[in-house]
Amino acid sequence: MTRSRTPQAIPPGGRTAASVHRARRIRWILVQIPFLLVATLIVVAFVFVIVDRWRRGAFVFGAASLLASVLRALLPSSRVGLLQVRGRISDVVATAVAGGIIIWMAASIDALGTGIDQ
Repeated sequence: MTRSRTPQAIPPGGRTAASVHRARRIRWILVQIPFLLVATLIVVAFVFVIVDRWRRGAFVFGAASLLASVLRALLPSSRVGLLQVRGRISDVVATAVAGGIIIWMAASIDALGTGIDQ
């Protein structure tokens, strides 16, 4: 005697609660990728500063700021994650100006008389 299975009721939209939860978790991780790229560059800049390569660290930090500006300008608000702080224009202008000034300062300041380009 074979018992026939009755199909389980599928919620509207065809998704179960577990699949919706999994999809939300994956989306949250994907949305944070731009922020993680910028944060990775900031960690690299910090390492350069720690090993006494402050000019390289400043360049990388300025580049991270400019990358944050470009990502905030190009990606929609639903995809920028933690890079969204204020409105789009104020975020882009603030990070672009900060990155530009940091790179300009790193390029224009002398290596403090060491004779070595750090």
